[in-house]
Amino acid sequence: MPTIAIVGRPNVGKSALFNRLAQRRIAIVHDQPGVTRDRIAAPCVATEHPCTIIDTGGIGATLDDGFADQVTIEADIAMETADAILFVVDARDGLTPIDEALAQKLRRAKPPVHLVLNKADHTEQELMVGDFAKLGFGAGLPVSAAHGRGISELTELIDSIVGPLLEREAEEKKEAEEIITRDGLKIAIVGKPNAGKSSLINAILKDERTIVSEIAGTTRDAIDIPYEYAGERHTLIDTAGLRPRQKMDTSVEVFSAQRTEKSIRRADICLLVVDLAAGISAMDRKIAQLIKEERKPCLIILNKWDLYHPGGNRKDRLEEAEEQIRTDLFFLAYAPFAAVSAKEGQHISQIFSQISKIREAARNPVTTGRLNKLLQDAFTIKPPGQHKKYKKRVKLLYATAVVNDKYTAIPVPQFILFVNDKRLMHEHYEQYLANRIREKHHIPGIPVVFSIRSRNKSKTGSRTLGDLTEEQ
Repeated sequence: MPTIAIVGRPNVGKSALFNRLAQRRIAIVHDQPGVTRDRIAAPCVATEHPCTIIDTGGIGATLDDGFADQVTIEADIAMETADAILFVVDARDGLTPIDEALAQKLRRAKPPVHLVLNKADHTEQELMVGDFAKLGFGAGLPVSAAHGRGISELTELIDSIVGPLLEREAEEKKEAEEIITRDGLKIAIVGKPNAGKSSLINAILKDERTIVSEIAGTTRDAIDIPYEYAGERHTLIDTAGLRPRQKMDTSVEVFSAQRTEKSIRRADICLLVVDLAAGISAMDRKIAQLIKEERKPCLIILNKWDLYHPGGNRKDRLEEAEEQIRTDLFFLAYAPFAAVSAKEGQHISQIFSQISKIREAARNPVTTGRLNKLLQDAFTIKPPGQHKKYKKRVKLLYATAVVNDKYTAIPVPQFILFVNDKRLMHEHYEQYLANRIREKHHIPGIPVVFSIRSRNKSKTGSRTLGDLTEEQ
């Protein structure tokens, strides 16, 4: 909460004012100078807005015996820790050299300083307020802590200071929460039963939040688990393991599979967990196909790395694992991989390191000019074949990349290709163009999605891709 420091020489009534604002008898009130030797803090109850008030020890009564050091200590503490300072003086005694010395120090304070003329018990004492104007903090606010005179005006003053501070703090907190929420990822952990999905989440969380069992199918539901990493709030979606529908024993498994498929659709990125020691199965390929069909960014997690040729050289093991993955999951070639052991907690840090690279690549889409240039080169190096039915070749007129980052934290660009006739585009030639884009523009983990559109010839004839790139 905002902090208000009460500063002044001894016996000006700081502790009485402190007790009045706290509405409790906390500080000792006595006529003897120097009774308050330590700083005392308490919530301010008298004000509308919450804040903390601090009663500081009084400054020495004379300029002798190290007075300058005491002034420095008390004023510095107030200036460094408080959001505002109440500089209290005695309206009955009038201006003193100690008040002037303390004022000189407080004039260099960053927090605002407000002059309070205490012990103004009667209107006669208010006639002396002009003497304090020379301190440089205005005429001051006359109050009487002992009798409650002027306290309502003082609380209004404190509220006018504290209110904007609280509003600004609330706005900053809200902005920070919005940033965290906006930047957070929905990360779906998918894979066949017993691939180690729940173990992986526990390794990421460094906690046993999900049930880990050797019995396949332990996780029935898609469970959303909050996870904060590097100042961002993510959601880990622990999904049920998918099995072939003909092997699903109950309707529960069918519904679990449906929830898994829904989790893939709502995720920003999918982590496909495979059991590297057991090898790639038909179900791994099925799940990978679902990720591809949903056009989701993906990172392949090669789990149980500690059991994969444990006696071999790490580099050779990685090369062999990559060859196996790229062969068995060739249609998911855009997805990088991380070799980990969830059970042993090995190399878990690679996961978010790879995710960061994927996000960074998504934020840097290929420019239109470069896209047209690399596609022009691709058509030149390997021209498309003639369509058997229509006896024509597809011609690329123009290409552009559209990125819609409104609904996902990792946007997948859509490559729009304007051609003479979209019926002439073969699927294998699309794959060739996708590979060329990947070779020339590094976008790991991001699928290449084409939208093929026909463009009718104008009266003056269609422009070719070469004409368009020359114009650019």
